[in-house]
Amino acid sequence: MEKNTEMEHELGWDDTIQRDNTDFITLPEGDYDFEVESVDRGRHNGSEKLPPCNKAILKIRIKTIEGEVFLTHNLFLHSRVEGLLSAFFTSVGLKKKGESLRMNWQAVPGCKGRLKLGIRNYQKDGENRTINEIKQFYPKETSKYTAGKF
Repeated sequence: MEKNTEMEHELGWDDTIQRDNTDFITLPEGDYDFEVESVDRGRHNGSEKLPPCNKAILKIRIKTIEGEVFLTHNLFLHSRVEGLLSAFFTSVGLKKKGESLRMNWQAVPGCKGRLKLGIRNYQKDGENRTINEIKQFYPKETSKYTAGKF
């Protein structure tokens, strides 16, 4: 995950850069509030677990004491993982549990929800590393009370 600084700005094609790639942190496992920054469309080429299909590439922002961190998460558009799609849309409040929903990806950026974050260990260039991964999206909490009624 990437940690943002307060002085972020767009770089020009010919700008000078200096900062090394040292701003990546792994958050502890746990539950976090999130906001969807953006959604891009992509294609999954297929794997042992899932045949080729479309995928939504989510850029998710999580605010923590350490600062804002960003996570990329893929949602695969395949009937095998339809429950995961449903959990995501329920988490951001665009779907109600038990109801059908036509996925509206344009409505997703800016949506907020809550998720369970885990840690995945892997090796790169002979070095042990960790990265966060989303384990679960929690349903959006709905108020039990209506304004003016007790």
